[in-house]
Amino acid sequence: MRPTPRQHKGWFLISHAGDLDFDRLVEGLDSHPRNALHLGVSVRSFRAGRLSEFVHHLIDNEPAKARECYLAVRSKYPIVMTRNLEEARNWLRAHARGNELSGLTASSGGRRLKPEGIDVKAEIEPEHWFLNGPEDVRGCQYLEQVATEFDIQGLELDWACVAWDADLRRDSGHWGFRRFSGTNWQSVNQPVKQQYLLNAYRVLLTRARQGMVIFVPCGSLDDLTRLPEFYQPIADYLDSAGIPTVHSLSSPEETEKP
Repeated sequence: MRPTPRQHKGWFLISHAGDLDFDRLVEGLDSHPRNALHLGVSVRSFRAGRLSEFVHHLIDNEPAKARECYLAVRSKYPIVMTRNLEEARNWLRAHARGNELSGLTASSGGRRLKPEGIDVKAEIEPEHWFLNGPEDVRGCQYLEQVATEFDIQGLELDWACVAWDADLRRDSGHWGFRRFSGTNWQSVNQPVKQQYLLNAYRVLLTRARQGMVIFVPCGSLDDLTRLPEFYQPIADYLDSAGIPTVHSLSSPEETEKP
């Protein structure tokens, strides 16, 4: 579909999809470029201009570059990891102030988070989840109901917990892609579907404006769908990207709380 300029209160707004030659697009129009209006970085997080760069390297399997970015943002945007969900909740409670929103998020494919108390198939009511106060069990601040990438895409929290399941795991130093069907994990081999899964986690990792905690389950030797070997490499990878664990910090101040 060819994009076209449209006029709005004396200004021409350009809406488009795909790569186009801007000069050709505005040919014949009385146009005046304003470089100052260009958004060079994501404004979702007003504290960390390099957050999106950090997430990009993390998802693109570049932990060394992700670590470098994290070191640049950690004083303004704390990111920590835990293997205990209640510890993640406590971290959110310690950091959210006043009316700041905090909540649990997870991939829609994170089906084996259910034993941890996170049921991604239980639909939230967005108007209650985002707008109701901390005393309402339906609200995000109650830290009970979880929002998936579909619920939260285009929206944001101040502080978020990202629960990381074995749908996106580590296989021999690379990402491994799975979907849970019936009683087993199945490999996802189609590149398009693999990209969807990467994008799901990209969305989740960019929803918080001020900081986040990543929860990676420990798994269980008694549950073949949640073996520790599924989760430990994820935690190791996040550690290689420079993300500290909550219990390694001796005080709240060490999480660089602003």
